Amino acid sequence: MRVAFHAPLKPPDSPKPSGDRRVARLLIQAMKARGHDVRIASRLRTRDGAGDPKRQARIERLGKRLADRLVQRYQAPGAWRPDIWFTYHLYYKAPDWIGPIVAEALDIPYIVAEASHALKRASGPWSINHQQVEAALRRADLVIGLNSHDRARVGPALGTRGRYVQLRPFLEPQAIPDRWSSRETLAARHGLPIDATWLLAVGMMREDAKLDSYRVLAGALEKVEAETDWRLIVVGDGPARRAVEEALGPATVFTGALTGDQLAHYYAAADLFVWPSIREAYGMALLEAQTAGLAAVAGDTGGVPDILRDEETGLLCPEGDPAAFARAVERLIDTPSERLAMGERARDATALDHGFHGAADTIDGWLNEILRIGQQSK
Repeated sequence: MRVAFHAPLKPPDSPKPSGDRRVARLLIQAMKARGHDVRIASRLRTRDGAGDPKRQARIERLGKRLADRLVQRYQAPGAWRPDIWFTYHLYYKAPDWIGPIVAEALDIPYIVAEASHALKRASGPWSINHQQVEAALRRADLVIGLNSHDRARVGPALGTRGRYVQLRPFLEPQAIPDRWSSRETLAARHGLPIDATWLLAVGMMREDAKLDSYRVLAGALEKVEAETDWRLIVVGDGPARRAVEEALGPATVFTGALTGDQLAHYYAAADLFVWPSIREAYGMALLEAQTAGLAAVAGDTGGVPDILRDEETGLLCPEGDPAAFARAVERLIDTPSERLAMGERARDATALDHGFHGAADTIDGWLNEILRIGQQSK
């Protein structure tokens, strides 16, 4: 099956690291793993973070021109022609101006993964983009949700042909380094007491919800009165790094940005993953930590409960509540047996429910079904 892929927020081959780019790549890899010919149709980034109607109108015109060119290209004799159009991450700041036009012109299914629908944006500075999101959802044959929180708002916006399905976030297969060799190496590198409880936080340092999460974390850790000695390790970098460092203080170990292989040693060596998850969709770092067998304390928001099972693989806290977060962290610092049991259950649960091959099979089934339905209706 030939699949034209587009990520309006951030192209999957963008040089800047991000969770969105990684999820886009995972979706492509999953489809390719089942034999589909997936090609990036456009690298147009449609995001308007400032709410500038003039910029939105310019992007709309550009998107429509690109869509017309793609249609001409795909319809040329002997040209590669997609059987399905697949758009990843659709929302009011980054609408899809290309996919619906191409899908309609070629009479092929239009699929969206991770869409959100914010009714409050129907008026205001993002109204142009909001209208296009609604138009795309009405045209969609299938919407794949990665965050169960989106279903209630996206489902009613679909057209009569549209269907909403849920896909658990997933990771590619990865080796987990040896815990004790990793711990000894990192203890020496950062001057950490090897017998202390190591808390690990992983997140980009941006002046948005990420910085809000770091500030809630700082406020929570100030309230922790655990009986056991503990240390905080923070992995990440970005324009808000100075603000993060000021909030968390000099006793925190800051590693900067790490590669996936480097980060794997920190997951293996740490004792507890901590992240307040302010306005978090679901959190790939949380999934990585749970896959590595780390119990976690996280904010109860968005799709985080799709990954962390409260009182089973970690503890969920009310979003933005430093006192509740502090109590949960303190509890798991002081009860290592409970923490270890949660980590073991986390490793088992993610292997069962968030594996790459299971996700690839599920996506493959949906693609084949949607294509079959489309062919039968012609």
